[in-house]
Amino acid sequence: MDYEQFYEEYTSYEKGLKETIKGVTKLQKSIAKLMTSGDVFKARTDAIALEESSNEIAILFSSLNAHLTDFDTKAYVESGDFAEQLLSECKNLGVDVIGEFPVYEMFPYKVRIDAEAQEVWLDRKKVPGLRPRALAQFIKAGQEKLYKVNFRANVFVEELYGAYELFLLKNKKQSGSDVYLDKLHTFLVPMARARREYDKQAYAFDIARLFEEKELVLKNGKRFQFGPSRNNNKALRILDSSGREHFLATIRFY
Repeated sequence: MDYEQFYEEYTSYEKGLKETIKGVTKLQKSIAKLMTSGDVFKARTDAIALEESSNEIAILFSSLNAHLTDFDTKAYVESGDFAEQLLSECKNLGVDVIGEFPVYEMFPYKVRIDAEAQEVWLDRKKVPGLRPRALAQFIKAGQEKLYKVNFRANVFVEELYGAYELFLLKNKKQSGSDVYLDKLHTFLVPMARARREYDKQAYAFDIARLFEEKELVLKNGKRFQFGPSRNNNKALRILDSSGREHFLATIRFY
């Protein structure tokens, strides 16, 4: 099943309905004008044409309903056709995708496909539709919008340093120690309710933007350095502004 083919077939019904409804509106206005002037004879002729057009609309509606019913959304999602077409649309737009059905990461978003419920979730929000092209375009636009938002790297790094210091203090680590970025998220946003608003995906996106600020110096004169890990499961996967993939596991301030 191909949604774009289904959509193209739908547009033919839409065009027919639009043109017929336009004709009905024109006839209705004509009849009103004729009745105002008293031309009952011409009004009768237009009324007959109006009835014929109304019958055409009924036929078009019936055909459209049958077309919409024929599209088996459950089979479309369960068969993997939706996912395959979504990945294809993302590729066409240059949207980086990793993961396997039913969960994909399109940094900094996560897409989850619920085949049983015929639903698609973008992070924690349900997507209102099953058109792969529309979802891919929405994700691409969202990414571009995020990168355009003013990022106050100097403010974020100071807050991150505060979380880093709290982690060292609680875990009795020496100053300058490497700390897993994943661990700092909880210290940066201690309340669980707040972490729902600022989740790890949003955190990873801010880390990605901080990654671009390698020469940034904190108020106390310290600098920061990211580090890798042999185990990428412990690292944050980010994309830089050029779309290159990086795995950042730790950070230290020195």
